Amino acid sequence: MKYPAVLEQLIENFQQLPGIGKKTAERMAFAVLKWEKKEIEKFSSNLVDAKEKINKCQECNNITMAEKCDICLDEKRDQTIICVVEDIKKIKTLEDLQVFQGKYYVIEENITPFLTSERIDKLVEPLIKKAREEEVMEIIFALKLSIEGETTMAYITKLLENDNIKVTKLAQGVPHGADIDYIDALTIERAFVERK
Repeated sequence: MKYPAVLEQLIENFQQLPGIGKKTAERMAFAVLKWEKKEIEKFSSNLVDAKEKINKCQECNNITMAEKCDICLDEKRDQTIICVVEDIKKIKTLEDLQVFQGKYYVIEENITPFLTSERIDKLVEPLIKKAREEEVMEIIFALKLSIEGETTMAYITKLLENDNIKVTKLAQGVPHGADIDYIDALTIERAFVERK
C-alpha cells in the first residue's frame, strides 16, 4: 500500500533528520497526524522561528539570537583562554558540567585531506586572528580524538608556534573516537584539569 503523497513527503522530511530511518520517520509522521491543529501550527512556527531567528555568534560561531552569544558577552569569563570545539552541542555539554570558565570557538569542521586550502584557511584563520588580537594565553582543544581532530590540532598548533600562546588538549581520559556528549562528567572534568 502506498501512503497519500502528502504523508510520504512528511516521512521524507523526517528522514532528513540525523539518525532517523524510514521506520522512525513513519512513526513520527503518524504521531504528528494525531496532534491538534494548534500543536501543528506551533510546531511549524517554531521551525520557521528557529531558522529565521537563530544566527551564528560573530565571535565564536556559537548559536545566538543576537550578534554575539551570551558567553562572548559575559565579561566575568576568562578572556585569555579559548576552548576549541567542533560543534555547538559540545559547548552545551561543557557548560552544563561547569568545568570551563573561558571562551569558546566552534571550528565547525575538522581538517581532512578532502578540504581545499581555501576551505582550511576559512576554517582556521578567524581563530588564529582572534587568538592574536585578543592576546589569548591558551587554546584548549576539545575536539573528537580522531585522525581529523589530531590533524586540525597539529595544523593550528603549527600556525601558532611563533606566538606566545600555550596550546593544550584534553587529557587522555577521553577515549579515542569518543564524543564528549556521551562521556561522564568526572572524566570530562579530569580531562580539563589534566590537559597537556
